[in-house]
Amino acid sequence: MEELSFQDYRLSGDILRALDSLGYQRPTEVQGAVIPSALEKKDMTVKSRTGSGKTAAYGIPICEMVEWEENRPQALILTPTRELADQVKQDIMNIGRYKRIKAIAIYGKQPFARQKTQLTYKNHIVVGTPGRVMDHIEKQTIDLEQVRFLVIDEADEMLNMGFIEHVEKIIRELPKNRMTLLFSATLPKDVESLCHRYMNDPLDIEVKTEGKATSLIEHSLYMVKDENKLQLLRAVTVVENPDSCIIFCRTQTRVEVVFKELEKQGYSCNRIHGGMEQDDRTKVMNAFKQGEFRYLIATDVAARGIDIDSISHVINYDIPQENESYVHRTGRTGRAGHSGKAISFATPTEEKFVHNIERYIGFEIPRKTSPAKETVTQGKVAFEAKMRKQTAVKKDRGSRLGQGVMKLYFNGGKKKKMRAVDFVGTIAKIEGVSPEDIGIITIEDNASYVDILNGKGRLVLQMMKETTIKGKLLKVQEANRM
Repeated sequence: MEELSFQDYRLSGDILRALDSLGYQRPTEVQGAVIPSALEKKDMTVKSRTGSGKTAAYGIPICEMVEWEENRPQALILTPTRELADQVKQDIMNIGRYKRIKAIAIYGKQPFARQKTQLTYKNHIVVGTPGRVMDHIEKQTIDLEQVRFLVIDEADEMLNMGFIEHVEKIIRELPKNRMTLLFSATLPKDVESLCHRYMNDPLDIEVKTEGKATSLIEHSLYMVKDENKLQLLRAVTVVENPDSCIIFCRTQTRVEVVFKELEKQGYSCNRIHGGMEQDDRTKVMNAFKQGEFRYLIATDVAARGIDIDSISHVINYDIPQENESYVHRTGRTGRAGHSGKAISFATPTEEKFVHNIERYIGFEIPRKTSPAKETVTQGKVAFEAKMRKQTAVKKDRGSRLGQGVMKLYFNGGKKKKMRAVDFVGTIAKIEGVSPEDIGIITIEDNASYVDILNGKGRLVLQMMKETTIKGKLLKVQEANRM
């Protein structure tokens, strides 16, 4: 049977162009299962492992179906964590770049007033955590009347984090005439039954790639006393010598202890956990994505929102107590066809968690013994050489799309009665520039931001210094990235 391509779906040229720029070649299994039915606006629950491409599975049809002319949000995407909200927003903006789709991410630990203001601007899609979305609903600072698409992403994690009541309240606030999609790596009955109550004759899709996915990941387990874990971690990392590794710990305190120990040993590392300020978390996450350091020590908060194809190792310094967490953590490696290793440490008192996980994933995790001293000694030269070596900067899909894009700042917005059509009409009249060269436009009270595509930024910047918009000569310059 011939493989489908994205051209085989009813997608507009703007969306196909973005997918091509992003390097999307053929639909993944989950994308092939979801996109055709989503384009027909069918409700569905989708069970698919992490790293299978599910953000694009819902992002592509939603970007295709939203109407650019509508100023109010048409889609709401709920995610369990801030990191995932940011990642999904960026993916949506990338897919919708040439259609000028505007998305906003709203979550806690961010100034509420700033979000309130941003929600008054044109936003096609809102991505948010349930708690913060509920805050905006209660304070009547979000307009959901035009929402026609609802996505509940990582639904099992919503349940684990106690968000399910918020999710149900949010659903009740939305128009009944909408499409609802639920995505999850695992599908607990509570989540499935809740969503079926609010869905219209839903399709239940299970993408059974677990066998294939598991074959790409080599699982192993070390039984170790808690006081010997740091020593074992040093030995295992020297022998394995990973290019890029996430080390998962159960608590924030534990993350800090492991981070300080590895930093003292000269490891290229950093850490992330829920006790850190959001800006700091974002900086660390971006630096890890770009390959600025090799080891990320993290609590489960980091298991969401890391979309990197080349994490070679995941180490469970503390074995997770929930079966689903094991799937989510280990799903950070072995992505996009790459192989990976999932290494777990467990104390003798944690054997019951290990047995529960093994029953859940359907196979016994191979046991290993601590590396011999001679093996560790032999590996030290290569390990230390890699620590000294500058890591290669990794590029995400969006960076490829961002080539040839310049964001321009204009010192006029709503208060000067500026509209998106005013910018499009003026800029498109510049010789050598067409409407297809104009990307996302954001109009705030006193400023406007316009993406200029296809390497035309310098030309537009120069010409707009001497060109009026609605009779006004606005100050224009290259913007700091938003």
